[in-house]
Amino acid sequence: MPSNTARLLRTAGTLILAASLVTAVAACSSGAEAESTKGSVTVADFAADAGTKTVIKVDQVDSIRKQLPESVIKSGKFVIGVGALPAGFPPLAFTGDDQKTLTGAEPDLGRLVAAVFGLEPVIKNATWDNLFVGIDTGATNAGFSNITDTEQRKEKYDFASYRQDNLGFEVLKDSAWNFDSDYENLADQTVAVSAGTNQEKLLLEWQTKLKAEGKKLEIKYYPDANSTYLALNSGKIDASFGPNPGIAYHALQDAKSANPTRAAGTFSGAGESLQGLIAATTKKDSGLAEPLAAAINYLIDNGQYATWLEAYNLTNEAVAKSEINPPGLPITNQ
Repeated sequence: MPSNTARLLRTAGTLILAASLVTAVAACSSGAEAESTKGSVTVADFAADAGTKTVIKVDQVDSIRKQLPESVIKSGKFVIGVGALPAGFPPLAFTGDDQKTLTGAEPDLGRLVAAVFGLEPVIKNATWDNLFVGIDTGATNAGFSNITDTEQRKEKYDFASYRQDNLGFEVLKDSAWNFDSDYENLADQTVAVSAGTNQEKLLLEWQTKLKAEGKKLEIKYYPDANSTYLALNSGKIDASFGPNPGIAYHALQDAKSANPTRAAGTFSGAGESLQGLIAATTKKDSGLAEPLAAAINYLIDNGQYATWLEAYNLTNEAVAKSEINPPGLPITNQ
């Protein structure tokens, strides 16, 4: 995940903290927290009322566990790196209402994978840069932190994909407009976007195309997410364009407000020619990519994956299967 995307997700909405989200022995979020899944992982269910929890049962799968390096099996632990310091980025990773336990879609998927392995999950929360230091040094087995699969990163890391990397449009719930994966639908719309981001680059390209066709797309900029939402509520803009997970989270948190919003379509963060992917990230040639993909595919095939996505309102980012080192974002697109 590029740093500007992390910043946008951190400001995607007010941190409405759910109830205790994991079966965990919590430690300070700046360090590591060791947990016991015992065949199940408890996640927040943002799609239901506040405080609701969903228990996802997971069995140890010996055939997948045997694929792990012997050193990892002997340790009895699976160390999961998350780059959510200092503020977190809901719904992907943030501190629960106990102010200690790191929760969210990313660490929870790591916990589910650890349960397939029959290992105790250990969550290490760090800054974005230190997340990769942990992977580089072997202190972290795998990063689950909205990490985009890119060709440049493949020089140092192996990937096991688990979610689409999507941008999205957010509109008022009563709006009839939808993007429908066609930039032509942006004609005569006013759309807010954050400067210096991948989504701004795409929007400017579409604006240029529409202008060449004699059509107009107005782009507006606001200093923060709250200002953008105020502009949307007041009708100053028709839509905002940003990372899809932040939109999914905000739409749920805003559902009972006077001006609820909804997602109005997604677009690949990698551009028109490639579906961007988010992936579990390991040190290259560590021997972990294959069992990671196998564990994720087990979760996909047995329904836990769909339940996990639904709990975080991220069903529109589902993948059919986990792939090892699939085509990534080209260096020229970064």
